[in-house]
Amino acid sequence: MNTELIEALHQVVREKHIPEDVLFQAIEQAMVSAYKRNFGSAQNVRVVLDRETGSITVLSQRKIVEEVSDLKTEISLEEARVANPESQVGEFYDTEVTPRDFGRIAAQTAKQVVVQRIREAERGYVYEQYVERESDIVTGMVLRSEQRNVLLELENQIEGLLPGSEQAYGEVYSPGNRIKAYVIEVKRAPRGPQIVVSRTHPGLLRRLFELAVPELFDGTVELKAIAREAGQRSKIAVYSANPDVDPVGACVGPKGTRVQTVVNELGGEKIDIVRWSTDMAEFVANALSPAKALAVTIGDDGKSARVIVQSYQLSLAIGKEGQNARLAAKLTGCKIDIKSVDVGIPQEQLAVDPQEQV
Repeated sequence: MNTELIEALHQVVREKHIPEDVLFQAIEQAMVSAYKRNFGSAQNVRVVLDRETGSITVLSQRKIVEEVSDLKTEISLEEARVANPESQVGEFYDTEVTPRDFGRIAAQTAKQVVVQRIREAERGYVYEQYVERESDIVTGMVLRSEQRNVLLELENQIEGLLPGSEQAYGEVYSPGNRIKAYVIEVKRAPRGPQIVVSRTHPGLLRRLFELAVPELFDGTVELKAIAREAGQRSKIAVYSANPDVDPVGACVGPKGTRVQTVVNELGGEKIDIVRWSTDMAEFVANALSPAKALAVTIGDDGKSARVIVQSYQLSLAIGKEGQNARLAAKLTGCKIDIKSVDVGIPQEQLAVDPQEQV
């Protein structure tokens, strides 16, 4: 029976990825409880489970003292030195007290405790595994929806929670679908670690581009800023210190394959890739792409910009329901006022002839 026990424990270690020491210590603690329940709780005991043979030894621990006041918990220094001449006051003296039928009783009594400890150890392993993956991408399969929340099956049959507030606009999460999500939080909960993921977080867009664009991953191209309205449209600003590298072209990829990979993963979300610049006026003009700015004036506070576009470009600059201008403002950190002019108006009048403001 002891050999079978050891084999079963090693199988649990392999399948559940629980450290061997953690599992054996949990079982030894459980058997201490089993002993005290069946053979008296007054003694201080410890249980040793041999990792190789599976043999179980129960040791009564008594403290070595000068004068004994409780025979069950104390032993005199003189008596202890009979067995071990180097014994000192304050140390513990072990005496084997293993009952003849303890193996059977321990197996029956400690079963539930051992199962619970294994579950706790497994939860701890899952927590440690995923807490290191915060701010990273995981792949999961949609299991089911509960009210507004969606449950995903992640690696090793671990469940992830996709709250309603983190679901992208217009996306449908059908059972069996595989999706990528961004881990925003891993927290301990009574029923085990709760892994909260997002499909709306800007970090998801960043990590998807890093996976699709080698130049981003190795640092040749930097992703400087992200503005996202998940499920609809996003803008990213990219830069490269290497004059021989086109950061926008690197992210778009040959025939648009790289950006299309990200678009497909995000369910068709439109993505504008613009060039970042230290010149705020130039950056604002780039951020309003695909609209073309005639002139950009940055306010004295550095946090506002006035943009002039041709009248036929006005609706493009503003975007549907103001989305393009809103995303450009988020991307640059500037409040943007967009004004239009008709072709032919002198340049000196561009700043004083407003038609539209966002």
